[in-house]
Amino acid sequence: MHLTSLVLSHFRSHKHVRLDVDAKPVVVFGPNGAGKTNLIEAVSLFSPGRGLRRASAAEMARRPEALGWKISGTVESAEARHEIAFTSEGGAARQVTIDDKSASQVALGRLCRVVWLIPAMDRLWIEGAEGRRRFLDRAVLSFFPDHAQAVLDYEKAMRERNRLLKEQIRDPHWYGALEAQMARAGAEVHAKRQATVMRLARAQEQAETQFPVAALELTQSEGAMPETEADLREALAESRFRDLAAGRTLIGPHRADLYGVFAAKGVPASDCSTGEQKALLISLILANARALAQDIGAPPIVLLDEVAAHLDAGRRATLYDEICALGAQAWMTGTEPEFFAELGPRAQRLQVGAEGAESLVVTAANPH
Repeated sequence: MHLTSLVLSHFRSHKHVRLDVDAKPVVVFGPNGAGKTNLIEAVSLFSPGRGLRRASAAEMARRPEALGWKISGTVESAEARHEIAFTSEGGAARQVTIDDKSASQVALGRLCRVVWLIPAMDRLWIEGAEGRRRFLDRAVLSFFPDHAQAVLDYEKAMRERNRLLKEQIRDPHWYGALEAQMARAGAEVHAKRQATVMRLARAQEQAETQFPVAALELTQSEGAMPETEADLREALAESRFRDLAAGRTLIGPHRADLYGVFAAKGVPASDCSTGEQKALLISLILANARALAQDIGAPPIVLLDEVAAHLDAGRRATLYDEICALGAQAWMTGTEPEFFAELGPRAQRLQVGAEGAESLVVTAANPH
């Protein structure tokens, strides 16, 4: 699975860009602020959700014109070729078309898979549990395109239940239907998260190189997460008095956390060095891509923003070997072309510069 063409119009700092690429890794280099991340953010929109920055459609419009924007591209796999486009006018939510027909986010997720790692994730192991849940849910979504709907259903019902709790409503009849919805959606969310953690664990063991492995466990902030819909519904009912005192729901998948350990050392990821934490994250992204390749017969598109940061030359070489062994079209950004010297002719290169407020992208020669 890879892009063969990409066209941006009035997207972020890119007024107009047209790129023709092949299935090999894509190196994007240039100075800070030139528009490298904007370019791969456009690629990230080829998967469901709000992209790697989680930005609104209005935030993606080129300034100061704010005319709206368009992204289009050709996605090829062994089985098919599709023309996909995204448009936004006047700050409205983006519209998706596949082969000139309107399409849903779920349909997009079934057709195109994209996984990514960005610098904002570098603090994953030491920040709050919410960031780790979001990281895990992106991986879940890559395997189960309908996962986002289950999360939304759960959160919507929980917000209503929390409103009742804050208002100190004690009538059990008000809670029954909401807890049934939370139990149904919550059990589905939990089961898919558990399945994804197991998939990532197995896929890490299948690495071609000796990249660090993260042992993973899905935990709860308090007690254990009920495993079945019936058990979760019963637990929510039993927790009402405690939740009334707290003014919020204290049990459920919204309290989950992803615990990681550097397997070779037996050290919690949160206690590892900055470089080791980055390496463990990269290992999970590659495992996600490897497992998807087994599911769909081809690796997904991989985005690695500023990937060389915190990696020494040895780990960079190992990473590039792993990407090439995977056969993924990996878009990697960095400030200097030297960061990607170990790739040699195995990658194609794009140089991004800036002329005033406009980004310029040109094809750069490969080293021999």
